[in-house]
Order: sequence, then C-alpha cells, then structure tokens
Amino acid sequence: MAVDSDGTEDAGWEIDPEDEQGAAVLAALGRQLRTWREKAGKRAADFGVEIGYGEDLVRKVEGGKRIPRPEYLDRADRALGAGGQIAAMKADMEQARYPKKVRDLAKMEDQAIEIHTYNNHNIHGLLQTPEYTRALFNTWRPIYTPDEMERMLAARMARQSIFERSPAPALSFVQELVTLSRPIGGTMVLRRQLERLLEVAQLPNVEFQVMPTDVEEHAGMAGRIQVLKFPDGSAVGRSEGAFNGRPVSDPKQLRILELRYGIIRAQALTPRKSLALIEELLGET
Repeated sequence: MAVDSDGTEDAGWEIDPEDEQGAAVLAALGRQLRTWREKAGKRAADFGVEIGYGEDLVRKVEGGKRIPRPEYLDRADRALGAGGQIAAMKADMEQARYPKKVRDLAKMEDQAIEIHTYNNHNIHGLLQTPEYTRALFNTWRPIYTPDEMERMLAARMARQSIFERSPAPALSFVQELVTLSRPIGGTMVLRRQLERLLEVAQLPNVEFQVMPTDVEEHAGMAGRIQVLKFPDGSAVGRSEGAFNGRPVSDPKQLRILELRYGIIRAQALTPRKSLALIEELLGET
C-alpha cells in the first residue's frame, strides 16, 4: 500500500468544487483509466493491489472524484502496458490539483509583461520562500487540511516560475516595512525570507521598494494594490480599497489604481535604499 510520510494512504487530492474545467479533465482521465483496466481484464481490487493502492482510491480516481498523484499514473501506465499514454496525463493532473482561483492568477501572471504590486500585511506570494508560505498559511483561519496546505503551497511555488521567463516581465514590488520584520514562522524562516528578497531584488527586471512605517502621507492606506499589464495593451487591476475589491479592466478604473500605486512608489524608499535596509535587517536577525 502506498503511503505518505505520515503513514496514511496516499490518496491523491480532492478537486476544487468550483473548478468545472478541472472536474471535466479529471472525469475524462477516470474514464480512460477504467477503459484501460477493463480492457486488460483486471478487477479494481486486484489492480489496486498491483499498483499499491486501495480499491476505494482506484474507484474514486476512475469516477473523477480524486486527483491521482504522479506516481499513481506512472504505476498504472506500467501495470496496464499503456506505453506512456497514461503517464502523459500527469501534466494535466498537475494543473488540476491547484485551486481554480490560484490557477487563473498564475495564468494571468504568466501572460503579463508588467506586474506592479503593493503589499501591507505579508510578503507578496511571488517573493515568498516555501517555509514562509507554509508558516503564513498556518496562521489563516479556518485552518487548512494537510491536503489543502500541500495544494496551496505547491500552487504558490509554481507561480514563481515567472522569474525564469524569457523575455523577463517588468516586476515592481512595494512592501510595508512591517512585513520585513514580522517573524512569521520564527527567526530562521524570516532570515531565509530576507535572503530571498535580496536575491530577487537584485534581478535586472525587478524593482523592490520598502515603505517606511514613519511616513506621514501614505497613498496605500486603503490596502493592497496589484496591476498586471499584457502585450496587447490591456490590463487588469485589483485593490482592497477600491471597486469593492473586484478585479477591474476598465481604463478609467485602472487609472485610479495606477495613480495610487505611482504615489506609493514615490513615497517609498528608493530601490537602492530598500536593498540597504534589507541587508541591515538581515544583519539584525
């Protein structure tokens, strides 16, 4: 029986109930797996024993109720003599395991040529280390199940492939000073997070700025702001303090968000001073 590190059966992941597209892909995979198994003349229980999983999981996967892990598909491919056709579905399942809203965000980030973001409570997701992300998710309520935690963590880390894109997008981050000193996860987690910020902030396509706590005038008091711009000239933005927090693409509404963000950047420390401040904080951590 295949098991996770905690000794429980490796049961794959649940599908996001709001993800109709992902559910359709999973259902199609399940039908194909069942067809392959029945063509091979194997009962679900026997097939489960052969690949190291329980009959219940086999039926859930074939019924489109459970997203199989990559190793499940590899073992099924070998056991059914599929010649790689089943294993090839791992890429689709990797996408389906991520929550729809996270997948949609990652898709937009992957298409954007400019990303501008101001954050006031925690480090932006594109900048987080895995340890920081896990510790941050542990503070959220209601708490995530272990399955939800792993899916959200994997999805957030996958978004960071944006730093490997060529040509590289223009990225601008403004972080409140408090987000660089709040020890989420403890001192060592914070230290590694600061080191990561230094690495990213020195990339040629990245502008990283810190907003000091002692500024008297602050255009970001209404909350987070994010603006993404695309090759065709279109854009989408969102702010907690504007338009009920909804994503907007109307030029007039985007202009308001861009105006606020421009003022925030002007009020923040310069990129050079921000780097020096991170180095100072790292030395004190």
